[in-house]
Amino acid sequence: MTTGIRGNFIGGEWREGIDGGVDAVLDPATGETIAEVASSSAADIDRAVAAATDAFPGWAATTPAERATALWRLADRMEEHQDELVALESRNVGKPIAAVPEEIEFDIDNLRFFAGAARTSTAQATGEYMAGYTSVLRREPLGVVASIAPWNYPLMMAIWKIGPALAAGNTVVLKPSELTPMTALRLAELAEDLLPPGVLNVVTGQGESAGAALSGHPGVAIVSLTGEVSTGMAVMRAAADSLTRVHLELGGKAPVVVFDDADLDAAVAAVRLFGYFNAGQDCTASTRVIAGPGVYGDLVDGLAEAASSLVMGSPADESTELGPLISADQQERVSGFVDRAVGAGAKVVTGGEPGDGPGFYYRASVVADVAQDSEIAQREVFGPVVTVQRFDDEAEAIAWANDVDYGLSASVWTKDVGRAHRVANALRFGTVWVNDHGPLVAEMPHGGFKHSGMGKDLSAHSIEHYTELKHVMINIG
Repeated sequence: MTTGIRGNFIGGEWREGIDGGVDAVLDPATGETIAEVASSSAADIDRAVAAATDAFPGWAATTPAERATALWRLADRMEEHQDELVALESRNVGKPIAAVPEEIEFDIDNLRFFAGAARTSTAQATGEYMAGYTSVLRREPLGVVASIAPWNYPLMMAIWKIGPALAAGNTVVLKPSELTPMTALRLAELAEDLLPPGVLNVVTGQGESAGAALSGHPGVAIVSLTGEVSTGMAVMRAAADSLTRVHLELGGKAPVVVFDDADLDAAVAAVRLFGYFNAGQDCTASTRVIAGPGVYGDLVDGLAEAASSLVMGSPADESTELGPLISADQQERVSGFVDRAVGAGAKVVTGGEPGDGPGFYYRASVVADVAQDSEIAQREVFGPVVTVQRFDDEAEAIAWANDVDYGLSASVWTKDVGRAHRVANALRFGTVWVNDHGPLVAEMPHGGFKHSGMGKDLSAHSIEHYTELKHVMINIG
């Protein structure tokens, strides 16, 4: 069933797209259209940026307590509608319904954290550094924030972007992915009477039109994007013309370094969860296992058994653990990676093919005997595919783990405390877990090295990224 066409939320009002174009939103489990939303043009983006620009002086002038109260009330409103948000996110993204409540709870907790952090942001205390003068440092909002969210965690990434931006006193134009706009639009509805008009605007549309117009708009102070590396590069090029700041989270290729003394049952359980969660469509997914010579065979067998045990089915079924990929294009992309890996000499231990029936399913897969320089070890697959490599010693494990363009997250598995510290310190990744993989908390920053981007999500550091320091020097002589 298709719902009515949804417009954009601009300046506190719902408005149809200026050109009248629409995009179909599909259910990944069936391929059927479930909604139609505005396919916005540059003119719609102009209108949204103008509304955010008009709202900025008033919102920037509010006290941290006022901004915190508004964000906290939005979190409360989300909690009141939690079941609805769970159902909407599950259907639009294809996430198994049993896994979504914890995700939405995390979103609500994140927003409450940003509400609290709004009241704790400080700069350097007043001081005298030249005779007769007092220096004051102020941390001030930047202006209009262009927030471009991805399709794998639509609501979570929206919260990670608008939370710190609004807490700092900025206004926001949010563009969700054209594939998954439903929870962002619902969020705008929930916030409609909680924020002044123009403080939060939501505009739907294609990346090549609406996204490009937003990231290159001269009225935008900073572009915050979560997406592919190629998209991040395009955003940087567009932002360069106006020297617009960028905040980028661009994917990962997380190594899971398992030494011979590791707890294999725990490692397998973690990969079963975080390698296949959200059908592997996660930048931190534990999909690149690098195993010691003494455990390689047992680990391959354990992972194959674990992957085979995952229940694939309808996202609406409470027993489902593995849902569909987001689109037919993504299904074809994942299939291509596995097929080419086999052609290059790797071995599919389990899976390695699309699922049966309608929808964009791909079976949970384990690919062994993978070479370090192979495409499947170097590039982000973004699907339910775990690769396994065998290293000879600690130095090789570290070298292989670091030998990718990405640097978002990694994990180290060992009972040797010294080795755990030594290897974690040597890995060039923004987050390194020891004897676990995947847990995140609002208080700690999330972001990467190298091609995984720049800037941090979560934590008080994310709020700082949406501000600028101003030095005020007062003649007291």
